[in-house]
Amino acid sequence: MHASPLSPALTSLQERLTQGQAVVGIYGLGYVGLPLALRFAEVGLRVLGFDIDPVKVETLNRGGSYIERLTPDLIAHARARGFEATTDFARTGEVDALILCVPTPLDAHREPDLSFIINTIEAALPHMRPGQIVSLESTTWPGTTDEVLAPRMAARGLVPGDNCALVYSPEREDPGNPHYGTRNIPKVIGGSTPACLALGQALYRHAIDQLVPVSSTRAAEMTKLLENIHRSVNIGLVNEMKIVADKMGINIHEVIAAAATKPFGFVAYQPGPGLGGHCIPIDPFYLTWKAREYGINTRFIELAGEINHHMPHWVVGKVMDALNERGKALKGSRILVLGLAYKKNIDDTRESPAVEIMDLLQAKGAHIDYSDPHVPTFPRKRDYHFDLQSVALTPESIASYDCLVLATDHDGFDYAQLLQHAQLIVDTRGRLPSDACVVAA
Repeated sequence: MHASPLSPALTSLQERLTQGQAVVGIYGLGYVGLPLALRFAEVGLRVLGFDIDPVKVETLNRGGSYIERLTPDLIAHARARGFEATTDFARTGEVDALILCVPTPLDAHREPDLSFIINTIEAALPHMRPGQIVSLESTTWPGTTDEVLAPRMAARGLVPGDNCALVYSPEREDPGNPHYGTRNIPKVIGGSTPACLALGQALYRHAIDQLVPVSSTRAAEMTKLLENIHRSVNIGLVNEMKIVADKMGINIHEVIAAAATKPFGFVAYQPGPGLGGHCIPIDPFYLTWKAREYGINTRFIELAGEINHHMPHWVVGKVMDALNERGKALKGSRILVLGLAYKKNIDDTRESPAVEIMDLLQAKGAHIDYSDPHVPTFPRKRDYHFDLQSVALTPESIASYDCLVLATDHDGFDYAQLLQHAQLIVDTRGRLPSDACVVAA
């Protein structure tokens, strides 16, 4: 069978995409959207970035940056190639591609919150036109693209595969990884129709080295969830193993290192104080929520989530026990949390277990500070409010705290200095050697 000919609107879009003349709109200029915007600008496409935060927009348009690894030089390079940021969604008509890179958090009941996706598409729709392609990159439950975006577009006369295109292509970011970035991480993509998929590939082919087409938007949505649930379940397993090993007086990090020598059938995952980042603590619950619609109880996935969610409480218990052994109460103790980011050597604090540990410790009466060379000021958050600046680590400041909690093992910390001057360190990452002042957690 021959593919149906494209409508004039989609034929024009295909030509602009193929020839590299399309204007790309990136909606959401955070840890996912901004690197993608810079990559499209790097390959010569004109990029218009949209964000509801005027501070971000002003910062970018004057050549500044609010993400540590995206230096002002990179922003300036993109600006020289025509990159511009705006809060004006009326400019949606200027772009040929709308790429949605907005948050998909959980609500207070740990159910999917699609408000950012819905608000973004509804703000853009009055200004959309035939001949545009919409790509959703936000992680979400299978069916979101077809059930949430497509009907809203169709209500405005924009029918995917007819006079516009709609695809789902999940973001894949690993902040702090020096080997993989936007360009060389293979990109999964699914279309609402075969024509949509072809147009989506024509868009992303400019910026991404390898595309991985799948049969539908639902398959692409499920792919992203599987990737993150795989990690969540395995981290939950190793965190539970850590608790068991701790009770038995066994060093779990020694065990993992030994097991990792097996050349087949084992993948090493590291335990920690809990899950962080926007994906792994949240995404599994998108599938468990949708699965209930089909009468399925995803017990395995939810159990892993419960274990990982409990880990900050485990850490606080270890801090209390360690202080008690030294004749001190947690209430009134001065505690310094080392590392605010959710993983080492980055400035991303989204869903960071370090923040929850701080909140739990403060609720029990401890005096809390933090030190993080990548996060000089405690960021604005919806659920946590600390008016704090990062503490500079000196022999005097280290010695002044009753306990240090190593929550994120940045390479920039002087661990020899910490060991020399700390009264007590609770190590949640297995970074420090056995020492009189070190307690593993």
